[in-house]
Parts: sequence; structure tokens; C-alpha cells
Amino acid sequence: MSVEFVDASLRIGLTDGREISAPIEWFPRLRDASPGQRGNWRLIGRGEGIHWPDIDEDVSVNALLGLPT
Repeated sequence: MSVEFVDASLRIGLTDGREISAPIEWFPRLRDASPGQRGNWRLIGRGEGIHWPDIDEDVSVNALLGLPT
């Protein structure tokens, strides 16, 4: 899995080749975080989500895909 910030979007690359993109405005903590804070992330729940410990933010991959969480 990969995580990157491009322009005003959060982009997540899944291991199966799909890419999810969402406006960073949806995540005010990420929007306001420094590049270093954004770069410090880890997978949680066996890849079901992403956690940024510096800003205490979690993003669920299933929620971004519109699936039940």
C-alpha cells in the first residue's frame, strides 16, 4: 500500500493495483499537518486503515471505497 498527497488530494495505492483519491479537505487534521507529519503513517487493522500518530488521524480504506466498515 502507498500513501501520497498530490495537489489537494490524498491518494492511496492498494496492493491490488487500485488507487483511491479523496479531497484533503475531508480530513482537516491531514490538511493542516506538516509534510513530515503526513509522511509518518502506518497501516492498522491488517491494512484496513491508515493511522497518522503525530496528528492522531485514522482513515478507513473501506469507508473511502464506500464499503461497510
